[in-house]
This record gives sequence, structure tokens and C-alpha cells, in this order.
Amino acid sequence: MSPARRHSPLPESVRESLDDFVQHLGVDLALWARDDREPRRIYPDPESAGDEPDLPPARRTVQPRDGSDLELRVWSRNGADADEVADLVAGALVRALDSAHEIRFFTFELSERYEEINLLYSISETLGSILRLDEAARVILGEVCDVMGARRGSIWVHESDEGLLRLVASVGDGGVRGPLRADDSPAVTARVFRDGRPLMALPDAEPAGDVPAGAIDERETFLSVPIRYSPPEGEARTVGVINLIGRRHAGRFTASDQKLLSAIATQVGAALENNRLIRQSLLRERMAREMELAHNLQMKLLPAVDRFDGVRAAARVEPAEMVGGDFYQVFQLQDDKVGVMIGDVSSHGFPAALIMALAMSAATIYASEFSMPAKVLRHLDDALRDELESTEMYLTLFYGVLDPRERTLTWANAGHPHAFVVGADGAAQRLRATDPPVGIAGPGSYSQEVRPWDPSGDLVFLFTDGLSDAAPGPDGEKGEDRVLRTVVEHRTRPPEAIVEVLFDLVAHTPAPVPADDRTAMVLAGVE
Repeated sequence: MSPARRHSPLPESVRESLDDFVQHLGVDLALWARDDREPRRIYPDPESAGDEPDLPPARRTVQPRDGSDLELRVWSRNGADADEVADLVAGALVRALDSAHEIRFFTFELSERYEEINLLYSISETLGSILRLDEAARVILGEVCDVMGARRGSIWVHESDEGLLRLVASVGDGGVRGPLRADDSPAVTARVFRDGRPLMALPDAEPAGDVPAGAIDERETFLSVPIRYSPPEGEARTVGVINLIGRRHAGRFTASDQKLLSAIATQVGAALENNRLIRQSLLRERMAREMELAHNLQMKLLPAVDRFDGVRAAARVEPAEMVGGDFYQVFQLQDDKVGVMIGDVSSHGFPAALIMALAMSAATIYASEFSMPAKVLRHLDDALRDELESTEMYLTLFYGVLDPRERTLTWANAGHPHAFVVGADGAAQRLRATDPPVGIAGPGSYSQEVRPWDPSGDLVFLFTDGLSDAAPGPDGEKGEDRVLRTVVEHRTRPPEAIVEVLFDLVAHTPAPVPADDRTAMVLAGVE
């Protein structure tokens, strides 16, 4: 008990009780404090009371729960037994003093808890009203430092994908700005994160490891508490650390401070997890919007094949993801010739879509400049080689030129296996590869071949392996054989009907391998 509290006047309730005893029992009372100083009278008030009676008093020692021993003196004024009255008053006085002490204690505790409860409530309001984590963290940390009397404070958040602890809020000058490596940094912040346990240092103890040498007074106390999140299911995990360093009015952090800061850290941990989930949700929504936009843009790059003179054509691309690496092209060339191209990048998804866009753009330029398919592929290889090497991809590509006047098909095939001519009699001839794929062939590659083409009965049928991979027959029939058989069976129908039948076929066949981009293209002559 501090001297200030030992020497404080009697509680008003105790003084009133003693007044009642004097009035109703016909006695005189005096109460003396006996501590390390000179004995002093604390009842009646020395400044307002006269001298004590000359008669010898009944004396009792009163030992309250809080404070030094007291001496009770009782004088009888009307013949009452002073000893009996002294026993009565001493017992009542002990109970009154203990009751007053309890009232003071609980009043103090209530005041302390009110500040803590108000702080926790304020933090809840802050976390509920501020969406940005860094802004909420600054507000919360400022309030925590004010209530707990800390000179400096910091909040660190773990970035699991980078393995770093990043500073999101700080109060006061000095201290490391980070980031800190969570797995091996010797800083106190990183140690508390790894251990998942609070760390409290007293004055003259080891200084905070995340503060540069000389930047912290060796007499400063500090308190570091892990920020943990406990999901409804599964194990709790540490998601950050909150630090308090130094007290504005000296002293040290206590176990009560640690308990309060741990409660605050629990609130902050739930907020961090909510913030992470919100950011993930927003990122997924943004990615979904961007991928949908990319899908729409990619589909718009593909030409409308029903608008060309000299051929009837139909084509469809279905990417395995929102975007893919399959594409087709149809070019209206001079002298009523029609160029037809199909390509398959060796991957799918967004990287393949970028190569696909580059290939389509370059093909449009070179097909208009060169009449020979081999030259078109040669220039495409030159244009795409560096990009394909850097992405470790390649491109299978078929490019053919239909000449209705000469009734010929001239083609160059860069490693694309799925190119056929289906005759009026149902015979399917593969338009074999003339060279390796684009990106692999090398500078001396690309040649071309020519074959007859009957516009009245021949179909040019091009597709990618994503279609055949998805179409194996129930009796073990290979996917390519089944696709070709389907085209042969429907060869007299319009090209768009044949393409529709092919995609209906694969839509109702469970694929034995992971999905790949699917593309089919059918061209027929105009009689």
C-alpha cells in the first residue's frame, strides 16, 4: 500500500458510523493511526476536536484488511461499560473499514475495466466501419497506445505468399520499417510470430530486436503479442504481431496489460482474416471480369467465315479455359482464291492466348503479302520465334490456299496432324505435315504441296487435338477415327451443320484426359 493511501482520511461512511456510536452509546471515541511515522489521531479530526478526556480509556487494536493497524480508545460518559463498548465498536469498525476497502477496490477495478471495455468496443466499431486495413490499423494502434500509456507501437501482418512480416501501422518515432523475414529474422517481432506466444520484457531486460541498436532506452519495457485467428473449423494460426514499447509515465507493462492486448489482438486477427477474404473475393471478381473481357475480345478476333466468296465455311473454337491458344483464319485473296488457316499453341490459358493473338495478327499481314503458303509460314516463324522460345511454347499450324479456278489446294503444314480432305466418296486423305511446328522448325524450313480439289464434292476438314481427345468411342475407337467417321457420315450436309454435330458429339462424351482447347473448321466449294 502506498504512503498516500495509508495516510488518507477515513472513508466518509466509516466516519459517519463512528459519529453514530458517539451519539447513541454515550461514549467518547478516538481513533489513532500507528504506522512508520508518529502516531496521529484520525478521529475525531484533530483540527476540529478538543482534547481527550482525562479518564483512562478502554483500548483496542483494530487491524483492517488494508492499511496499518489502528488504536481505538473509548471513554464512557453515562456509566456504560467502556470495555464492552470498545469490543462492539472495534468489531464494527473492522467490518466498516473492510467494506469501504472493497468498495474502493471494485470502484477502481470498474474504472479500469470501463476503459478496457470502451477500448474493445471502440476497436469493434473501427473494424466494422473502415474497410481499408492500413487505415483501421492506424486508428486502433493509436487508441491502444493512448489507453495503455505506450510511447511507441506497431502492427505487423504476415504475407504468407512472400514469407514476410510487413509493417501496416506504427505510432511514435524510431523502429524498423521492415519488412522482416518471418522464418529466420532475429527480431522480437519475428520471434513472437514464430513462437505464437506473447513476450514481455521488464526495464533493463533485452531490448526489442526489431529496433536498431541505440534507438531504444535500455530501461524501456516492451510487450509483444501474436495476432492469431481461430477459424470456426481447423487450427488457429498466427497472422501478425502487435508491439508496444515504453511507457509514457515510466513503470512496466503488466500481466493485465498483456491480457488486454491479447484480447485486442484476437479482434485484429479476425479483422485481418476478413480483410484477406474480402481482398481475395475482390481479386477473384476482378480476374473473372478481366478473363470474361479477354474471352470476348479473343472470340471477336476470329473471323466470321460465312462471308467469303468461293467457299462455304463454318468454324468454332471452345477454349478449355476462358481464353486459349486455338485459332482459325480465312483470307479472301486475289483471283478468287481463299486462304484457310488453323493453329494450336502448345499450351492453353492466358499465355497461349497471347501467342494466338500475335500469330493471328502476323498471319493477316503475311497472307496478304505472299501468295505461297510456305513463305507465309516462314515469315510467321521469324516473327514468333523469340516469343515462343521465351515462353517455351511452340505452334502447330496449317495454311492452305484454295483456288476454285484451277481446282487446286496448295498447303504448308507446320506439324499440325489434324488436316484432311474428305472426298465425295467418303475417302479421307490426311494433308501431311511438311515441316516441324513454328518455333522449332529452324531457318531452313517450310515447303508446300499441291493436290487437286473438287469444289463440288470435296470438304476441307481441319481440327485440333482437343476435339479428338474428347471424342473416344465407347468400344475403344480412337477419338480421331470417330471424329473423321462423323464428318464422313454427314459430308453432304452444310458445313455449319457438320460443326454442330461434332461439338454435340464431344459434349456428350466423358473426356478421359484433361480438357484442351477444341476447334473444328469445315470448308466446301460453291458449285
